[in-house]
Amino acid sequence: MAVPPSAPQPRASFHLRRHTPCPQCSWGMEEKAAASAGCREPPGPPRAAAVAYFGISVDPDDILPGALRLIQELRPHWKPEQVRTKRFTDGITNKLVACYVEEDMQDCVLVRVYGERTELLVDRENEVRNFQLLRAHGCAPRLYCTFQNGLCYEYMQGVALGPEHIREPRLFRLIALEMAKIHTIHANGSLPKPTLWHKMYNYFTLVKNEINPSLSADVPKVEVLEQELAWLKEHLSQLESPVVFCHNDLLCKNIIYDSIKGHVRFIDYEICWLAHYQGERALLQSLDYCLYPAREDQLQWLRYTVQAQREAVDPPREQQVSMILLTQAGGWPNWHLISAYRGFTAHFLLSSPRYAVIRFNQYFKVKPQVSALEMPK
Repeated sequence: MAVPPSAPQPRASFHLRRHTPCPQCSWGMEEKAAASAGCREPPGPPRAAAVAYFGISVDPDDILPGALRLIQELRPHWKPEQVRTKRFTDGITNKLVACYVEEDMQDCVLVRVYGERTELLVDRENEVRNFQLLRAHGCAPRLYCTFQNGLCYEYMQGVALGPEHIREPRLFRLIALEMAKIHTIHANGSLPKPTLWHKMYNYFTLVKNEINPSLSADVPKVEVLEQELAWLKEHLSQLESPVVFCHNDLLCKNIIYDSIKGHVRFIDYEICWLAHYQGERALLQSLDYCLYPAREDQLQWLRYTVQAQREAVDPPREQQVSMILLTQAGGWPNWHLISAYRGFTAHFLLSSPRYAVIRFNQYFKVKPQVSALEMPK
């Protein structure tokens, strides 16, 4: 496939800070290594590293010409007429295309174009830092470059999972262990305060100030939403749940299973931040709440993640999880409202306020049950 001619583009180096892996950590490719998680990264400033930046803007409605210009920069030895491309359509807000030459796709570059106006919701510089941090710990593919409205990175071999896969006992365990591994990563050698409430209130403020007049009648009033956020913050702050580095967007399609190496890896690091780690179970949630995991499945998940971090399973943790999941149910619908009314996603479901309404309804349904639980003193 030929690359259209274009004028030379300016280049620059985009300097970011990278974490040096802990010399005592031995995260391998096998689940045994994942299960041994427990080592903490030592304090100290991370070292600087550079990620290539190209002054190229890729048209989200016609991404192939721009993607192939980037391939010319990243793989100059590839003959343009031999470059193959493959579009991925599972993404919700971004456009993604794979570029490769060999059929086995062992050397394959993914070009991801950001969704329009997503900068209101996503800190792109923070995303790149998260990418490098996770890569340093063996949890992410190589990041090749950034460009004006996206980034290029290594294709990760494997299969994106679906709801029918994540309940399989072996995959269930591998996902829990990979999550536990990420939770042991320190973002700066020490952990600052969680950013959960800052993010939640940012989303709520957008809803209140910009979207409120357009909200349908079945969406709770902004006064009610504000009261519920205050109630959640008050009660969750009493739980003393550990604060760790979280992925925060574990949809099934963001989990890649490599059957040859026998591991899972997570992709898409747009909203990674420091949060309460027992809330990191979004992958088991679905719009169909009939698929919500049974209590025994939840407890087994806790055993895997907690034991992988060499901690004992304390009885209060179940109450902590219930409260944090309630926070997710009550806070994240604001994100869906912003996506729906500001057109951040073309996804047929997320582009409708109905998704937010369903999640709000679930929140008010389970809130009395969670409130009745005995919380840790």
